[in-house]
Amino acid sequence: MAFFKDCFIATRPWSFPMSCISVTVGTLLAWRSAPIQWSWLALTLVGMVFFHAAANILNDYFDTRYQVDQPDSPTALYRAHPLVANLLTPNQLLAEGVVFLALTGIIGLVLAFERSMILMGIGLAGAAACVFYTAGPINYKYRALGEVAVFLVWGPLMVTGAYVVQSKALSLEALYVSIPLGIWVALVLLANNMRDIAYDSRRNIKTVSILLGPKRSYLLFAGLMLSAYLFTAGIIVAGALSPWALLVYLTLPSAVRLLKSFRTEMPDMADALTARVETLFGLVFIAALLLDRAVSL
Repeated sequence: MAFFKDCFIATRPWSFPMSCISVTVGTLLAWRSAPIQWSWLALTLVGMVFFHAAANILNDYFDTRYQVDQPDSPTALYRAHPLVANLLTPNQLLAEGVVFLALTGIIGLVLAFERSMILMGIGLAGAAACVFYTAGPINYKYRALGEVAVFLVWGPLMVTGAYVVQSKALSLEALYVSIPLGIWVALVLLANNMRDIAYDSRRNIKTVSILLGPKRSYLLFAGLMLSAYLFTAGIIVAGALSPWALLVYLTLPSAVRLLKSFRTEMPDMADALTARVETLFGLVFIAALLLDRAVSL
């Protein structure tokens, strides 16, 4: 039982709400024009959780293989790293990641053949992003492209993918709505990289935060956070969302408090604290879509 518990911890299950939020938003957008296909929604959620687990596991595996993650890395100081903490061997962790990726692939093929072949392209793009995030020879995370990738995966790819599962068609509205959600997920990674500037610099890798430095990284963080709220307002004005979506502004005080707490020093749990606000933003976003369905304004 201890082995399976360690395997579960290695997936970083606390991060899965990000994927569930993106899938739910895409599904609710499709619900505007047709009833929800609940069985396909369930399969999509399972597939995206497996995808997220594979991405987390492969990230830890290759970060350790390339000696980026060490016992003194900031991440290992506040969460149980599966290899640094000797929970699993490298081969065990790699095998777990491959299993989850294979399960994701099987689910993706079922969805593609049964719902729309559009999902094949979305799935292949997501798989490439998952593997080459830290795997060579691309390992784009070390080339200051991590934030861009997670924005695309948990924003446009995942939201529009969930929309396609339900509607069998692409939607510009789903693409627009995915943008603030993708920005928030990118902010979680940016917070992580801002905290790790000194450590990552010693590991001979590049992140946006290293290239910009602490002060300009903070300004980028603040600017992206503001853009998530402004873009939401913009798509309400454009008609892609109802005025109910203004409810996301209820999360603005939490976002401002987070921003203020980062002004002087990045805490060890900078990414986790950002993820909490991201989750709050996403849940309010979902509530707004449900209210739009129930109560017309």
